[in-house]
Amino acid sequence: MKENYKTQEKIYDAEVLDSSTFDENIIIKILIKAGRTIAKPALEVLEMALDPYTPAQIRVSLMAALAYLIMPFDLFPDFMPLVGFSDDFVALTAVLSIWSKYMTPSIRARAENKLNKLFPFF
Repeated sequence: MKENYKTQEKIYDAEVLDSSTFDENIIIKILIKAGRTIAKPALEVLEMALDPYTPAQIRVSLMAALAYLIMPFDLFPDFMPLVGFSDDFVALTAVLSIWSKYMTPSIRARAENKLNKLFPFF
């Protein structure tokens, strides 16, 4: 019995949102309020999550970081001056660091294009 348990493979099922069911407008509105510093890693996380070549398990953690961003009440509520988005920034940069091997130049370019459209004067 123990021997059979060791050889069994763990299988994880995850339902991942694709670009046709995900409304980016919610995140865009928050990013405009948060500013370019938060927007850059958030857009990179978003683009990596929407990329069809990102594995499903990775997408789940990326979407969780984005969900943390849009939650109005988290460790430091977003309406608090100066610190409101600091915990969001940490969560986003941490998830980017963990999954950096899945960041491709095309993902980075798509995120940069969106960033420049949101903040054209920087």
